[in-house]
Parts: sequence; C-alpha cells; structure tokens
Amino acid sequence: MRVLYKAKRVLTCAGCASVLLFIAYFTPTSIRYLEGLIPMNRCHLAPGEKLKLGNSIDTSLDLWSRGDVQTCTDWGAPVIWDGMFDPDHYDQEHRRNHSSVSLTVFAVGRYLDAYLEAFLLSAERHFMVALPVTYYVFTDVPERVPNIQLGPGRSLKVVKVQRHSRWQDISMMRMRAIADAIESQIRRYSRYIFCFDVDQVFVGRFGSEALGDSVALLHAYYYHRPQSLYTYDRNPRSRAYMETGDFYYHAAVFGGSWQNVKNMTETCYQTIMEDKENQVEALWHDESHLNKYLWLHKPSRVLSPEYCWSSDIGYRGDMHVTRLLWAKKKYDTLRITE
Repeated sequence: MRVLYKAKRVLTCAGCASVLLFIAYFTPTSIRYLEGLIPMNRCHLAPGEKLKLGNSIDTSLDLWSRGDVQTCTDWGAPVIWDGMFDPDHYDQEHRRNHSSVSLTVFAVGRYLDAYLEAFLLSAERHFMVALPVTYYVFTDVPERVPNIQLGPGRSLKVVKVQRHSRWQDISMMRMRAIADAIESQIRRYSRYIFCFDVDQVFVGRFGSEALGDSVALLHAYYYHRPQSLYTYDRNPRSRAYMETGDFYYHAAVFGGSWQNVKNMTETCYQTIMEDKENQVEALWHDESHLNKYLWLHKPSRVLSPEYCWSSDIGYRGDMHVTRLLWAKKKYDTLRITE
C-alpha cells in the first residue's frame, strides 16, 4: 500500500507540473502575474563580502540594493539588475581599459526583411553607446542588408552564410559560423562579443555593465519558476541532456570575451553535430546545448530578464526597466520551409 501511495504522489506531482507549464504558456497574463509572486533565491553573500567572479569594476556593485531579486549566484557571479550599478562608472572604466565590442546577429531568409533594420537602428540608440562597436550581420542575402547610418567608432560587416531549409538548422549552425568569424576576424578587433537573435528591439540602455568573461541571460519565462519546470533536454541520448542545472538560460543573448565565446560556440557546435550523427535533436536545439555548456562552465556574469523581456508576460514588480524587448513573432510566415 505504501508503494502505491508513493506512486500516486509522484503521478500527482508530475500532473501538476504539466498543468503549471501549460498555464505559463497558454493562459492569460493574470496567471503569469501570479507566477511572478514566487520568490527568487537571494544572494548568499553577507553585506561587504566580495564576489568570487566578475571583474575589478564589480567591486562597485551594490548587491544589497535589490532585496526583491537574486543578485549573485551560488558560485559568486553577479546577476545584473537595475539599481545595482552606476552606469557612468562602468562606461568610464571600460573606456579607460579600451574595451571594444562585436555584436553578431543572424538575419537569414525572411527574418532579414522582417526584423534587421529595426534591430540595428535600436542598437545604435541603446547598445554599448559609450564604446566602439562592430556589427557582424550573418545573412544569405548580403545585398538586402539595410544601409544604416552609424555613429562614430561604430562599423558594420556582412558575413555571407548558407541558407538551410529548416529553421532549426539555421539556429543550430550559427554556433559554427560565430566560431569561424571569431577566428578569422573578430578576435583581431574586439575584446568582447555579444550574440543576439534578430527578432528583438533595444528599448533602453544595454551598456558596459553587461560585459564580462562569460555572460549568460536568465530566460524571462523561467526566472521565477521552480527548477522542476525548467525545460532542459531530458533525452539521455542527447549531448544536451541535463538532469539538473542552475538556471534556465535564454540563447537569444549570450556573450563574453572572444576567447570564451569561441570555446562556447565551438563546444556547442561539436555536441550538436554528435547528436546529428546519432540522429538526435535536442529539445530546444542550440539553446539546450548552450544550457548544458553553461551548467558545466559557470558564467562569470548573469544578466537579469531586463536584458531580454517579453511584453506577453505582463507586469512584474521586479522589472524596473526593460532594455531589450522581444519583437512580435511571425512564425507562421517566417518559418515556412522554402
């Protein structure tokens, strides 16, 4: 009887988890608001205690200014939220250190016409405006890249890539393309790299406070959820397989030093190709592989969902500012196989 009781409890918990996951994606904003009331963990450091990771500028971070959110990880990396940092201080220090940034973005097929111009124009207004920036636009149609007027110290390079018939393959193969571009070009010009999805728009400062050796982003839909609802790949046959993890990271934004991003993208590409050889595809494609990598190689900096937010989530009291916003998705027309 005791065995039957335990089995019933397990099945009940599994059923509840499925219901909660359904609610999070397919029910009104009011339900997502209630989900936002689930408290986050808190920074384990005592006031005055220093971070183990981060950079020298991070000694100025006020980890205790935000009592409503988690401001550091268990391994001593900062989680960056509004109110924790002085933007002018970060800009001054990075200018003094001659920091420079490359931004990579993929605009393949219909995605170029639908999103690229708005993405670049908004980046000119909000992305690392205090620092030299080089945009790398990866596309199969270089002649259609819009002619954007760039500010001083900012430039744009176009990299031609192969068009794949499946959007999943486009998403996964970007890892190889980024690694190749770092080796052939980026490492000569930029200390830091940020990699973005194109279907987003900058709406506020996305500045030098985001720079670090290895940078990951908390997924806006998951940062208040219990870990049991994280959608890691659960297939033991996949190299992306995870039983547990730290956070659920969003592949729409990741970055770091060129050395770390090169290792990150090369490793993800290798594990993706091993899966292909074994006729396996991870649940969330490159995002699943990225989550596995970041679990094994802890990021030195984690960005809050301010740095990539979805207005469909609705109001959250801990979201004081929005810096990057998901654009309206048009999957029904953009993901048609040609």
